[in-house]
Amino acid sequence: MARAKYQAPKGTQDVLPPASARWEQLLATYARTVELAGYGLLQSPMFEEIGVFQRESEGADAVRKEMYDFHDKGDRHVALRPEGTASVVRAFVQHQPPSPWKVWYATPAFRYENVQAGRLRQHHQVGLEVLGSADPDVDVEVITLGWEFLRALGLRRVELLLNTMGTAEDRRRYVEVLREFLRKRLDALAPDDRDKVEHHPMRVLDSKRTETRRATDDAPAIADHLSPESHAHFERVKEGLREVGIPFVLAPRLVRGFDYYTHTTFELVPSLVDNAQATILGGGRYDGLVEELGGPPTPGIGFGSGIERLLIACDAEGVLAGPASRVDVFVVDVTGGSAARAVTAELRAAGIRSDRAFDAKGMRAQMKAADRSGAAYAVIVGDQELADGTATVRPLREGFGDHQDAVARDALAAHLTDLLEKDPS
Repeated sequence: MARAKYQAPKGTQDVLPPASARWEQLLATYARTVELAGYGLLQSPMFEEIGVFQRESEGADAVRKEMYDFHDKGDRHVALRPEGTASVVRAFVQHQPPSPWKVWYATPAFRYENVQAGRLRQHHQVGLEVLGSADPDVDVEVITLGWEFLRALGLRRVELLLNTMGTAEDRRRYVEVLREFLRKRLDALAPDDRDKVEHHPMRVLDSKRTETRRATDDAPAIADHLSPESHAHFERVKEGLREVGIPFVLAPRLVRGFDYYTHTTFELVPSLVDNAQATILGGGRYDGLVEELGGPPTPGIGFGSGIERLLIACDAEGVLAGPASRVDVFVVDVTGGSAARAVTAELRAAGIRSDRAFDAKGMRAQMKAADRSGAAYAVIVGDQELADGTATVRPLREGFGDHQDAVARDALAAHLTDLLEKDPS
């Protein structure tokens, strides 16, 4: 009987080299951007007690319908992480670090949803959170870091959408006004949006369905129901963004996907990507979430960004192509392999990315492997080089020279370092 041929589950993917090099580059760019502002890496469990994600006030589809949850062997009801923020808040409540607490994360997230480009059942996010400060200037910092991260990736065709949800009390008042409005338009809404009217009316405004959008064109705006405190907070955010030179568009329908948001909400949307992958970074303030997870009243704000969607946006703009090769030097040894073992060790110790062939292949096969590697130079050791204590350095790529040199073994690392520093790329 033939053995089963297993494949990655639907809605997941294998990211292989060389494509994975883009992921490395993206993550390094993100870490560099946020660590300049004092954020530290948080590693938290991939699964949590289900109550961390499924709270009474939570109305997001990702939690009600799409979460991967199960009972483990100890009959504990747990769930795979559907988003990043709740785990950060749980860690804050558990460990009680000094505030403001500024952390970043990079994590897989799991949602059982319809699979399409940029929308997978296991997707990957980078994000950050600040817990312990209600200062609107923190909102400006968080939005700025998201903006600068995208700029560092090379993205330019991106628009910042901005809204405010006000305080929890503002929101309660507004929800009553909005619910009454929607009840009068119930028959005009898309069928899938009608059941949201009573329990989560603000989610109706977030609908992308044509009937619902048309029926709610003249819906009351939360901006008209803000307290003086909320109005001042939002004005300070807008003022700060103008001062740092980040353009924004006010978006009264922007309520985000989770019910815990207060005050500032925002999304960064690429203009060259279609609607299915529209938002590539988004977040907002959530000043009541810490209390819901058992902590003291603590303001918070953060954002999340999907790596798969980011890469689609990068493709659309033709940026973040990834490194041209995995290695700079490929060692070709036709004397048995011992020289290649020693030379690659020396070059790596000098910080030069290097590789070699194995299995005692001949010169022709090793040179083919050198070419496939993308290396700029081959270092060749044959019988004559071994006897002379030298190695032959041969350019493999256009622009790296057109002649080869015999180099003493003890000067090889320095010679290659000098050549690579003159890299024409």
